[in-house]
Amino acid sequence: MAKWGMVIDLEKCTGCQACTAACQMENNRAPGESWQDVLFYTEGEYPSGTLKWFPRPCMHCENPSCVHVCPVKATYKTEEGFVLIDWNRCIGCKYCVIACPYGVRFYSDEKPLVEPDLRRIFPSGDDHAWSPPWRMPAQQEDWKHGVGISPKGVVTKCTFCYHRVSQAPKGVKDLDPADPKLRDYTPACVVTCAPTARYFGDIGDPKSNVSKLIAEKRGVRLLEQTGNKPQVYYLSGEAGAVPGSRAQKNS
Repeated sequence: MAKWGMVIDLEKCTGCQACTAACQMENNRAPGESWQDVLFYTEGEYPSGTLKWFPRPCMHCENPSCVHVCPVKATYKTEEGFVLIDWNRCIGCKYCVIACPYGVRFYSDEKPLVEPDLRRIFPSGDDHAWSPPWRMPAQQEDWKHGVGISPKGVVTKCTFCYHRVSQAPKGVKDLDPADPKLRDYTPACVVTCAPTARYFGDIGDPKSNVSKLIAEKRGVRLLEQTGNKPQVYYLSGEAGAVPGSRAQKNS
């Protein structure tokens, strides 16, 4: 059984945020609810510092702290490596939001970061939090796995495009969008990445391309010291670290 994970090459990433836009449209997220965020920061002291960017999806950790704190077992981990939220069980307590060291969870009733609030412009006549005209077909929604327009009062997050990846042919080691047969099963952020900085595949198979990239290019994980063991790896070339540890290295 595949153990799905992602590799992001920071040397190739241009900070274009195409991944953010693709995720917003694929998963019908409200503005400000960026499951695929790109963080911008300055490395070094102002004004001589250098502008940098850092893509940050949900890490789908091997040992997810969000799962451990959920009192109703709404957040759970599958055998394939997905960390998902069952919206039918979630009570919106936000314990998982506090426990996540990566800041990648969102509360569906949170005050909007931008105005106008599209949830009020496109209100829903049922249990959905809102009903935009571009929403995915109802038959594709899957609240057990956190897919689709969420109900009110629950926590949401990146699913690694579970609705796509879970339908991939068995035995596939890597989901390469360049392969027409696999494109529809590949996460939207990977498909739309113009500089091909994102890779997705079976990190449990040493013969997969993602596993080789991690091994050959010294793949590192964000906030390794937390013990969460993310299934998202970063390739940072000569820097040899992701922003947090790079700052410590240069201090």
